[in-house]
Amino acid sequence: MSNLDLKPAPTSCGREAGTGPAKDLLTARQFPLGAGTVVRRLLPNLGRRMVGAWCFVDHYGPDDIADEPGMQVPPHPHMGLQTVSWLHQGEVLHRDSLGSLQTVRPYELGLMTSGRAISHSEESPRPHARHLHGAQLWVALPEAGRHLAPTFEHHPDLPVVTAPGLRATVILGTLDTATSPGTTHAPLVGADLALTGGADLRLPLVPDFEYAVLAMSGRVDVDGVPVEPGSMLYLGCGRPDLPLRAAADAAVLLLGGEPFDEKIVMWWNFIGRTTDDIAQARTDWMTGTRFGEVHGYAGARLPAPELPTVPLKARGRER
Repeated sequence: MSNLDLKPAPTSCGREAGTGPAKDLLTARQFPLGAGTVVRRLLPNLGRRMVGAWCFVDHYGPDDIADEPGMQVPPHPHMGLQTVSWLHQGEVLHRDSLGSLQTVRPYELGLMTSGRAISHSEESPRPHARHLHGAQLWVALPEAGRHLAPTFEHHPDLPVVTAPGLRATVILGTLDTATSPGTTHAPLVGADLALTGGADLRLPLVPDFEYAVLAMSGRVDVDGVPVEPGSMLYLGCGRPDLPLRAAADAAVLLLGGEPFDEKIVMWWNFIGRTTDDIAQARTDWMTGTRFGEVHGYAGARLPAPELPTVPLKARGRER
């Protein structure tokens, strides 16, 4: 998915994790994503740029798109990151410059690793399901992975962890004893937690990780804090477990990982280490080099916004 903000500001990220538990409820910003679809952006957010290597979180739906085109994201570039497509309802048709053509369905993992450069498009198929509901997430690649060749993975079957009142699908990384087949380049975890009404449990965590919880549907009390759909609670580090309660059926995404210890600059759909990296990537996209071509999308590719006049350097961790 593209960042469709027409005036994106460079965002300095990394090295911002605190040293202990937190309970910071993050408020979303809204952006249009095709007719009838609006995304709620939780990361990057004022005062919270990353959760581990997770650096971008959009939540959308559930939307009734029966008479709408639904998701329509033209071909656009990425570098220095992974995109994670995650659906609860609907389908997304993925095309990329590697020649991949894949429909991603609910509870399947669509994982694109941009490495040094890739381009892709995403759209609701024609015809498509009536409802669309999901999340789009980005993972920042560390220095050792950001220059690799791009790849796309589709994993329709993911491991599941169960407990009384809980069914957890492991999207990336490891939860309890279950490990996702998706490729990771940094220590992290992503899991979809489906809770049944009356659930009251403590989820084991890795104390060295920082965590956040994004509510997908229903209300969940996360360590005593009510989290409603479309909002995200940042939980900090140092937690051996996490209390979760749900009066009615609900679902949340658990995102976590070791605090990202590299300084990065994120602008539009690019992650680099300097503003020169970003400027070169924009030039390469606009001149048709490096990022390849997406074939089969019925429309023009997405032009890059203008760069801001004042560059922003990556900076250190905010405490």
